[in-house]
Amino acid sequence: MTEAIAPSPIRVFVVEDQTKILKNQLRLLESNQDITIVGTALSGEAALEEVPRVTPDVLLLDLGLPRMSGIDVTREVKARWPQVEILIFTIFDEEDKVLEAVKAGASGYLLKGTPADKIIEAIKEVRAGGTVIQPSLARRLLRHFRVEPDSSPVPTEPVASPPAPAAPETPAASEASEPLLKPLSNRETELLQLIAKGVSNSEAARLLNLSKATIRTHLEHIYRKLEVTNRVEAVTEGIRKGLISV
Repeated sequence: MTEAIAPSPIRVFVVEDQTKILKNQLRLLESNQDITIVGTALSGEAALEEVPRVTPDVLLLDLGLPRMSGIDVTREVKARWPQVEILIFTIFDEEDKVLEAVKAGASGYLLKGTPADKIIEAIKEVRAGGTVIQPSLARRLLRHFRVEPDSSPVPTEPVASPPAPAAPETPAASEASEPLLKPLSNRETELLQLIAKGVSNSEAARLLNLSKATIRTHLEHIYRKLEVTNRVEAVTEGIRKGLISV
C-alpha cells in the first residue's frame, strides 16, 4: 500500500515595517507545519523585489506601510502575479483603506493581534480560493456606502407566504416582482449570517453539513442577488438591508 503524500506547506511571505511585530508574526507562524515562511520585507518596495524570486502562495501584508502603501503593493502584486493571494493586516481606524485594498485585489483582512490559529486558518482559506472577513469592521465599512442600515421593514408578503412548489409563476407575477431585490433563500441568509461572524468556508461547510463546493455555489448566488463581488460587500449590504445583524 502506498502512503498518502502530504500536501506541500503553504508558502508565505510577510511584509511588516515594524521589526518587533514582524518577529512576533514569524514566531507564531513558523511553528505550524502547514506553513513555510519563504521571505520577509520591511517595505512594499522590498517586497516587490523579492516576490518573483521566492514565489509565495500567500502574502501577509501590513496595510500601513511607509512610502508605498499596502494598497499600492496589493494593486502591483495582483497586476504582476495574480496567482499570489493577499491577506491584509489592519487596525480599527483603517476601514477606508481596507475597502480600497479589497477592491485592489486583497482576498481578505485580519486585525492586528489576531490569534495565531485564526491567522493560520485565514492563510489556508485564501490559499483555497476563499475570502476572509472579520465582523468587527463590518459595521464601520457601512459608511463607505454613504447610507445607514435600512430601517424600513423588509417586505413580508412574498417571504411569509411563499408560493407552493407546484404552482408555476405567471409572467405577470414575474414582472411585478422584478423591481424588488430577489430575496435570499433561508440557507443563503444563514450562510451570510455566518460569514458576518467571521466564519470561513470550511467552518461554514462543517456547521451547515454541506460540502465546500456547495458553500461556494451559495456564495455566488448571494453575490449575484445582492449585486456585490466579495464577502466584505456582501456582509455590508446584508446589514444595510436588514437581512442580517452583527
